[in-house]
Amino acid sequence: MKNKVIRTRFAPSPTGFMHVGNLRTALYAFLIAKGSKNGKFILRIEDTDKNREVTGATDLILKTLKKSKLHYDEGPDIGGDFGPYVQSKRLDRYIFFAKKLVEENKAYYCFCTEDQNFNAQQGDDSFKKYSDKCRKLSKQEVREALASNASYAIRQKMPLEGSTTFTDAVFGTITTPNNELEDQILIKRDGYPTYNFANVIDDHQMMITHVIRGSEYLTSTPKYNLLYEALGWQIPTYVHTGLIMGKNEDGIISKLSKRHGATTFEDLENLGYLPEVIVNYIALLGWYPNNGKEIFSLEELIEAFSIENMNKSPSVFDYDKLNWLNCEYLKLKNDEDFIKICAPYIKEVFGEKFNFFEDNDESILNENSKILLLILRPRVVTLSQIPKMLKFVKYLPEYEISLFENKKSKSSAETSSKILKIVADDFLKISNWSLEEIKESLINLAKKLETKNGTVMWPVRISISGTMVTPGGAPEILSLLGKEESLRRIKLGLKKLETVK
Repeated sequence: MKNKVIRTRFAPSPTGFMHVGNLRTALYAFLIAKGSKNGKFILRIEDTDKNREVTGATDLILKTLKKSKLHYDEGPDIGGDFGPYVQSKRLDRYIFFAKKLVEENKAYYCFCTEDQNFNAQQGDDSFKKYSDKCRKLSKQEVREALASNASYAIRQKMPLEGSTTFTDAVFGTITTPNNELEDQILIKRDGYPTYNFANVIDDHQMMITHVIRGSEYLTSTPKYNLLYEALGWQIPTYVHTGLIMGKNEDGIISKLSKRHGATTFEDLENLGYLPEVIVNYIALLGWYPNNGKEIFSLEELIEAFSIENMNKSPSVFDYDKLNWLNCEYLKLKNDEDFIKICAPYIKEVFGEKFNFFEDNDESILNENSKILLLILRPRVVTLSQIPKMLKFVKYLPEYEISLFENKKSKSSAETSSKILKIVADDFLKISNWSLEEIKESLINLAKKLETKNGTVMWPVRISISGTMVTPGGAPEILSLLGKEESLRRIKLGLKKLETVK
């Protein structure tokens, strides 16, 4: 296939959210195609398992690929030369090739009921294999069954002796004894093809040169190859990926699942990880760059990625590493882009009408945005943290008077009451409620009282936030709250302190 244009495909089933393993398969298929000259990346929806299909899942797949910027060259929504790109619209093809195999004595009609399908092998009930009863039916028996409208599946005749060998680009050469392969179903009783059969037909007709999928499909690959051989078609290059694992609370490593935390693209995005971070991190789960670099744009991944550097060993999904990568990406954003990214989360606190730019000019940040930059940039790891960081701005929580006591700041209930009264009076005199004037007012008060800045700042911080830990100091919070709300909260703090004898 050296002289052929590389064509890869991502063929998900619309059965739910996009798991990180599925996204990695799509990413690797995309990178292999786009890293080659004129390579094509195809999207195909494999919706033949109607019992597991989830309404809206196909739209979610399209949305996820768009957000991840894994733009495909052919697909169900954009068309192409080899459509349809939805399996349920290609049923006539599967029936045609299945019956062709029957005519060539390479497949047969199976009329067995579910209970008749399997026989225990060698007295071991834990391993059951298809009984191959219908494989032995005479042509007359088959005709009679069909004439009586008996329901049937179509099964492929597997070789009973020898072995099947294939070479995977990552896992190397693998040989499977043929007596371990049961006569696989090609067409189910409902008329729909099995996954194994349909994807072979589609991959051939769509001229797929490289099949990228998880290592859990390694054991099925001999079945695919026997189908290719039965149909007289060229076998594609196989690229199997290692497993993605998660770390349990007890430190034991197991296959990544919901118990390990967010495992879908949508979950990770909702937690506040940037789409480009998710893509970057997932690329590193099973592939290592030659130079040890860890931060890649999608364009850089296309340039650097190679099948030779894929790893067959399992990879552990490390949320600490993902957090680090998200921080690094956020650091690379300029001020305006950082605010735009944070904007939806900030608006959860300040409301939809909250404005971030001067006169709606997105090149000039207003005063509030500059303050938010000061307090958020050094602290944000994931964007979902922002509403929690700023929640005290929206609602002043109930707090205990004891919070005014702070040894380091030499603050007590008595000193706090005295300071807050003066601060309230001083703030009334501020005409331009800006960060600079607020700071100047508080610092001047500390000088006037001949005390530390912290002794003044502490009671103000407690009264306006109701908490000991805030992103940013008292001046920044005051500026965000505005003059009216700041004074209201300070007066509430004074009322609390009046109850102390």
